[in-house]
Amino acid sequence: MAEAPVRQKVAVLISGSGTNMAALLYASRASDCPYEIVLVASNDPEARGLRLAEAEGVATFALSHKGMKRAEHDAAMDAAIRASGAGWVALAGYMRILTAQFVGKWEGRMVNIHPSLLPRYTGLHTHERAIEAGDSHGGVTVHLVTAELDDGPILDQIPVAIIPGDTADSLAARVLIAEHQLYSRCLARLVTGETQPGDQHRRLLKAQTSE
Repeated sequence: MAEAPVRQKVAVLISGSGTNMAALLYASRASDCPYEIVLVASNDPEARGLRLAEAEGVATFALSHKGMKRAEHDAAMDAAIRASGAGWVALAGYMRILTAQFVGKWEGRMVNIHPSLLPRYTGLHTHERAIEAGDSHGGVTVHLVTAELDDGPILDQIPVAIIPGDTADSLAARVLIAEHQLYSRCLARLVTGETQPGDQHRRLLKAQTSE
């Protein structure tokens, strides 16, 4: 019998409930998933996602950023990630702007999920901004992390239709479903070298400009 392929080890950083972390974790339990979650780490020791990870038998690390310099906190998070054996990092609602030094150490091996069709609406309040602009779609983007906020190479996107009467909350609820579908697929393709950053971005931009 052939040996099962070695699965890539991933650390997930969260700051809250960890719904995208949970989506990655449960996807990793499929027999053909090429990655495993070896650590869930947070800058908030009270983050609810930590409790879920613990219940599912995943190692956790928590260190409040309060009272710490950003570089010091990033260094501590980096040390915990490396101690876990992880070779990849997935940001899943991690509400800290990372230092260029931290990002540089994980260049090409750290991904983020953002609730808009980048390059539209970097930062916060993405659903409100899409609705106010009269866009036909909101959506979600998975991208590699660079030192520039929400500006790394795009791995894939899913547009989500904005329905008449939508509020930021109602749109966010549907976008979250798309997030949970997309993130694990992108991560799986990334760790196996199947993804081509930028190709999907160019295709979607062409479609958007032709609307």
